[in-house]
Amino acid sequence: MKSPLLSLPGAVPAEGVDEGVAAHYGDLFREQRALADGTGFVDLSHRGVVTVSGEDRLSWLHLLLTQHVSELPTGEATEALILSAHGHIEHALYLVDDGTTVWAHVEPGTQGALIQYLESMKFFYRVEVADRTADFAVVHLPAGSIAEVPEGVVVRQTPYGRDLFLPRERLEEFAEQAGPAAGILAYEALRVEHHRPRLGFETDHRTIPHELGWIGTAVHLQKGCYRGQETVARVQNLGKPPRRLVFLHLDGSEVHLPPNGTEIRLADDGPDGRKIGFITTSVRHHELGPVALALVKRNVPVDARLVAGDTAAAQEVVVAP
Repeated sequence: MKSPLLSLPGAVPAEGVDEGVAAHYGDLFREQRALADGTGFVDLSHRGVVTVSGEDRLSWLHLLLTQHVSELPTGEATEALILSAHGHIEHALYLVDDGTTVWAHVEPGTQGALIQYLESMKFFYRVEVADRTADFAVVHLPAGSIAEVPEGVVVRQTPYGRDLFLPRERLEEFAEQAGPAAGILAYEALRVEHHRPRLGFETDHRTIPHELGWIGTAVHLQKGCYRGQETVARVQNLGKPPRRLVFLHLDGSEVHLPPNGTEIRLADDGPDGRKIGFITTSVRHHELGPVALALVKRNVPVDARLVAGDTAAAQEVVVAP
């Protein structure tokens, strides 16, 4: 779904999964600084929007999600995962309940499969699941923003800012008074800075929540009865995950960032060393320079010197080994 805000001056379209919104509006670092200072907004209107309404919505979702939501207070934001039977991450949902309806935004293009799964699990519960992507656009206001939210708009308040579920027909009007606009690359740079994983970037077909530090924020350990819970409990009580998320400071003298999927090796092993991980997201940060998130084998020493492709990298611990 192509955003009308791509007509704003300087807008450069994003590619890949974020196609449909602007990568940037002509000045990546200015846009990052604006978001870090609590000004401007980010157009996330390419993200999927799913709602669940009905009397049983919270108790029903509680049975399906990794998060404890049966008594979710009205207006309180949370996030949750849906796992496979083997505990691998399939969906990530960013939720808020407005008192009558649970609103969630999800990765672009994943709402169809999510709704198909939810519909298959309705049984006798009094719930209605709907794809509202065509009607509502997600807009992000950074932490500290004093931008006014239009009356009646559902808001998801987090430590990183506010996510608005804005009627699509009001997107251009909102942009006029909430500017300056920042592109998805600026938003991603701050996400990486805060070590926040993203489905499809930090995850692959075998990722489990412990590897990414999603325990606590998206997975509640004091509840059971959801698909994949056995794996979560087993890793929590008996073992360690096979991989761990790390934050990398990359060699700033390199012209090009190592793309997602770039193999990581121990620097001491040389160019023919074995693969011990891979880049998941790499960005240029306005203060930190080139940085990245990556998945590495759990037993990689935390002080080991790494190489991502041909780029030297120093690691910071995100998930403890």
